[in-house]
Amino acid sequence: MRKTLELIASDLKAKAEWTYGNASRGSVLKTLATDGTQQMIVYRLMQGARRAKLAPLEILFNKINVASGCVIGRGTEFGPGFVLVHSNGIVINGSVRGGSNVRLEHQVTMGTREKDDSPTLGDDIYIGAGAKIIGSINVGSGARVGANAVVLKDVPPATTVVGVPAKPVPRRSVSKLTS
Repeated sequence: MRKTLELIASDLKAKAEWTYGNASRGSVLKTLATDGTQQMIVYRLMQGARRAKLAPLEILFNKINVASGCVIGRGTEFGPGFVLVHSNGIVINGSVRGGSNVRLEHQVTMGTREKDDSPTLGDDIYIGAGAKIIGSINVGSGARVGANAVVLKDVPPATTVVGVPAKPVPRRSVSKLTS
C-alpha cells in the first residue's frame, strides 16, 4: 500500500508540474480537479491491487477506468511520474511497460499486433494526442511522439517522431529559437 501511495504522490506532483509549472501544495490540490487525474489514481490503485494479489479489486478499478473512457490493461506497468494530460480515449494494452515520467495526451493507443507484442517505453517520454504505438516497439528515453503519429518502428532515445508512419524529425536547438 505504501508503494501505491508513493506512486500516486509522484504522479500528482508530476502532473502539477506539467499543468501549473510547479509542484507546490496548492498546485497539487488543483491538479486533483483536472481531467485525467482520477484515472491516474484509479490506475495506481489497480496496479497496487494486482501487486497485493487482490484480483477482485484489480478488476473493479479497471472497470471504473473503462467506464470513464480510459482503458489501461490490468498488467500495464509505468514508473513514477505517470501523467495522463487528458484521459479521454486512452487505450493501453496490459503488457505495455513504461519507465518514469511518461506523459500521455488524449486518444493515445498502445497495443499489440499479436499476443504479448506490446510497446516498451523508456523514461521522460511524451506522446501527443491521437498517437498510436503498435507492436513490439521500443521508445527510447527522452523521445517525443507527435500528435496522430503512427509508430511502427523503434524510436531512438532523445528523438522526436511525427507522421504516418512516424519518422524522426530534427529538434530545434535553443540557440536557434532565441536568435
